Amino acid sequence: MPDTLKEKEVVHDPYREKLFLEGPRSRWSELVSIFKIAWEFLRVFRVLHFVGPCVTVFGSARFSEGHEYYELTRKVGGAMADLGFTVMTGGGPGLMEAANRGAKEAGGLSIGCNIELPFEQTHNKYLDHVVTVYYFFVRKVALVKYSYAFVVVPGGIGTLDELFEALTLIQTGKIKDFPVIVFCKDYWIEMREHLEKMAKAKSIDLKDLDLLLFTDSTEEAKKYLQEHSIERYGLMKPRPKKLKLLGEG
Repeated sequence: MPDTLKEKEVVHDPYREKLFLEGPRSRWSELVSIFKIAWEFLRVFRVLHFVGPCVTVFGSARFSEGHEYYELTRKVGGAMADLGFTVMTGGGPGLMEAANRGAKEAGGLSIGCNIELPFEQTHNKYLDHVVTVYYFFVRKVALVKYSYAFVVVPGGIGTLDELFEALTLIQTGKIKDFPVIVFCKDYWIEMREHLEKMAKAKSIDLKDLDLLLFTDSTEEAKKYLQEHSIERYGLMKPRPKKLKLLGEG
């Protein structure tokens, strides 16, 4: 079973996903890609099936230990673990590491779903389990599928992508209206103002703004999660039992 703290580092092929996304190819090439993608999903599901209710933390790989955002995110990871959640991140360095570290230090379960990249791809050392995937869309499914809340800390384009993917899935009813908590209000103030501008222009509904909690307080976030995730959805659910017949023992 590939819960991959023992997994070998993979050599990145910078062309494989580009070729897949460039458009029609031969039928055989498309069929091979389908099987590769299905295999990645299978690996991910086998690792993450047993981790319990998660909170996924989205954030930058570029803020290191000692930075104020790193220390805040470390506290956030610990706060989520204190509530009984498994803390899941993209498994990389920076604020992903900080969240995983905080969860480990608080005695919680720490999970990473890493991505093969030519940079920033090494997983951090504060993980109980990590699975590494090639396709971004596989990783994005994994980061959403097992989570009952999403926490956003300072980040860049990737963090924005993950945040708005989660919001889109909630807004369109593809997933339940799980809490989305955004930390560091000053960092995200322009985004918040732009969302309010969109609501004023009626390109989004005013009620869509209620999908987000902007805060700087871990205590406020814990209280919000207790009410809007744990109590609303009857958590914590028992983790599924492993079956030796399927090689999961």
